[in-house]
Amino acid sequence: MPIEILPSLLAADFGYLADGARRAETAGGDALHVDIMDGHFVPNLSFGPDVVAAARRAVALRLNVHLMLTHPDRYVPRFADAGADAISFHVEADCDVAATLAVIRARGLSAGLVLKPATPADAIRPFLGQFDFVLCMTVEPGYGGQSFMDGMRPKIRQVRTLSETAAPHPFPIMVDGGINADTAARCAAAGANQFVAGNSLYSAPDMGAAIAAMRAAATAAFARTPTGSL
Repeated sequence: MPIEILPSLLAADFGYLADGARRAETAGGDALHVDIMDGHFVPNLSFGPDVVAAARRAVALRLNVHLMLTHPDRYVPRFADAGADAISFHVEADCDVAATLAVIRARGLSAGLVLKPATPADAIRPFLGQFDFVLCMTVEPGYGGQSFMDGMRPKIRQVRTLSETAAPHPFPIMVDGGINADTAARCAAAGANQFVAGNSLYSAPDMGAAIAAMRAAATAAFARTPTGSL
């Protein structure tokens, strides 16, 4: 299972978002992570479909859209039309989770489920086989630049155990929140293989070097796990 690094557009300069997207691509990011906030499900506001469409025009990177919305089902078609390659939403959202996952997949996109820090890993169990990846938040969603919650590592291990029972193949586990080379390695040791990083990459003098360092640290840690050969 490959290690992937996803720079988060939320940490880019909002006055130059296209440049921020291109910077992530040039630096070797595997995909661009785009956080969508509605001011209701989380207390902040961020981007809409037009920003995703602009990012789609700016880069060839896969666009991973994370919907922090109370009613994500109402907006999946708009973000799909805007050029998203993957759409994830919270299992805690006010929607029919199974139906929303099905709509995302019907559009030919990867469908992801997101867990807030307080939500147990077992919340995804009823939907095994209906999604393509899980995103474990390692901060409270809503704002960038927060500190990593080390107490989330046991939950990552629990999600990895669920992944290994999934048919026909284990699903990737993504983490988001306070991710840098050190915390990526800690999450990789728990079983994560996809890493969303904002400030640690966009504030680095050399984003390419920062991505390479994070990838190396996570790869080494993941290789030592029982699932490292998957």
